[in-house]
Amino acid sequence: MSGNPAVIMNVVASAWAAAEKAGSIVRKVLDSGELGIVRKTGDNDLQTLADRLGQQSIFASLSRRFPKITIIGEEDLPDEEVREDLIENGQAEDILQKTCPVEYSAVKEEELVVWVDPLDGTKEYTEGILDNVTVLIGIAYKGKAIAGVINQPFYNYQLGAEANLGRTLWGMLGLGAFGFQLQEVPGERRIVTTTRSHSNKLVTDCVNAMEPHEVTRMGGAGNKILQLIEGKASAYVFASPGCRKWDTCGPEALLRAMGGELTDVHGNAYSYDANAKHMNSAGVLATLRNHQYYTSRVPQSVLQALKSDSVSLSSHTTLPQSS
Repeated sequence: MSGNPAVIMNVVASAWAAAEKAGSIVRKVLDSGELGIVRKTGDNDLQTLADRLGQQSIFASLSRRFPKITIIGEEDLPDEEVREDLIENGQAEDILQKTCPVEYSAVKEEELVVWVDPLDGTKEYTEGILDNVTVLIGIAYKGKAIAGVINQPFYNYQLGAEANLGRTLWGMLGLGAFGFQLQEVPGERRIVTTTRSHSNKLVTDCVNAMEPHEVTRMGGAGNKILQLIEGKASAYVFASPGCRKWDTCGPEALLRAMGGELTDVHGNAYSYDANAKHMNSAGVLATLRNHQYYTSRVPQSVLQALKSDSVSLSSHTTLPQSS
């Protein structure tokens, strides 16, 4: 380990290890056969034991090492003692070895906001569509997503019992993205990925306006961002409220670290400050390349229906840790 890594590098290194731990929890719960499913607001908004234990693990692991950071998670859980076996104390040594971008070298612990989705793609998880499942940790500074970690607990699961299950990807602005081999959709082919279970007329109209050659429908915001960097899609289009900041903070940072963009349908950036609205109420539009083309194609009817609530990222306040 280098002599004295910057605070942000320590947080990212711990987030990587915490995401790995949460991924193993997600696998263990599935193997147990006892998913502990709770319906939060309906059939498409589920919570499982893996969601609950994963969030407890990530919150406890990060807050123990960094008591001044703000952590915001998807699950509304009671304040209770977390089992010691759920806590990850390790860090990714290769991340600690990297040189922190100068613009983040003096960032203080209390200036960081961490957004956590312990199990993105819960509905798919309960249905056995395991390649849609991810663990998401995003790190924001001054309202901007600057670092993100995505764990795929079941990466390679189709290869059978002998496969090396799972992988963890991470990225940081000014450093790049790691843990995978970037691929892109060849030529001018437009493949749009969108929601599997939350579609409506606005979503359909917006997708069709992109004049895609192909449309793929799948679960999980994190998973759809992975489609962009694996060359399986050229745009992620979701013209509806539904995604929340814990769904997009980590994936956005990973995408932006490679030169991609994630905005609302108006082309405006979302704020990830501690007091930001949790709902991404003006939808999500994400691309690795040619973002302007996709924003220019959004129909006026969609723009009028989804008012942008994005704010300037120049000045934000910080609230105490919350869940």
